[in-house]
Amino acid sequence: MTPDTSPLSPEDAAGIERFADHLWLEYGLAANTLASYRSDLTLLSRWLREQGRGLDAADAPDLKTYLSQRHQRSRLPADRQRPHRNRFGARSQARFITVCRRYYGWLVRERIRGDDPTANLDMPNLGRSLPKTLSTAEVESLLLAPDVEHTLGLRDRAMLELMYASGLRVSELVALRRDELNLQQGIVRLIGKGGKERLVPMGELALDALNQWLQSGWPVLIRAADVDCVFPSTHGGPMTRQNFWILIKRYAAAAGIHTPLSPHTLRHAFATHLIEHGADLRAVQTLLGHADLSTTQIYTHVARARLKAIHAEHHPRG
Repeated sequence: MTPDTSPLSPEDAAGIERFADHLWLEYGLAANTLASYRSDLTLLSRWLREQGRGLDAADAPDLKTYLSQRHQRSRLPADRQRPHRNRFGARSQARFITVCRRYYGWLVRERIRGDDPTANLDMPNLGRSLPKTLSTAEVESLLLAPDVEHTLGLRDRAMLELMYASGLRVSELVALRRDELNLQQGIVRLIGKGGKERLVPMGELALDALNQWLQSGWPVLIRAADVDCVFPSTHGGPMTRQNFWILIKRYAAAAGIHTPLSPHTLRHAFATHLIEHGADLRAVQTLLGHADLSTTQIYTHVARARLKAIHAEHHPRG
């Protein structure tokens, strides 16, 4: 399988867009999710064209061959040059199969084709992956890393404090607007995945950091009257998720934190620490904006693993 960036056939391109519109209208899927679905179907469409088929005409052997070839290609040594582009592990495979199931199931319901080629595709075994998190001491060090004597330090401290205090997703943090903050009541209003709204308390320390930033730093970076993002970049507009990821890695290094991080590290720490201190699982689910309680339950396993490690280290008979 060689990389292909050529345009899709008009039929396949139109079909993918109709499918994306269907998902948005029926399920309110987030833009990032729809973009991932489009990407998977686009790659499949280009490969199928090399086999002389259109996307809607693929059969079960086509899909199995594509999965096999793409997995084998992802294991080639040359791919180390661009691992983020070529990685096709179990989770990527599972997402691809999910996309195909939804797409071909939609084609059957729309009577565009009479059979579903994904009926016998097996999901890979994903196992249970525990999210990376930080100890309370590591979080404290990370939050103190920004230099609040400078404008950007005020902004970054407020971002880190708010993410840890309220469990925001990175996408929610960088898109946050002034009118979504209630500083009098200490509450932030968030529009999460699927357009679902939730109200989350932000805590006193995060509120203090926000007030310092908005009063002393925010006016310095905002250069247009119509910009209302809470955390602008140095250009005066909204910050990107990638920029925040760069920031958190830099502050982690400055704080001497060697634990592998992800963009959602502080969100994971927020949930894990709440549960470690006895918070109700349903309450944590609501604060995180999870639609399914099973998504939140992963944090009980993180907390349990942490407790076992503490016991083993400190108990006389651990």
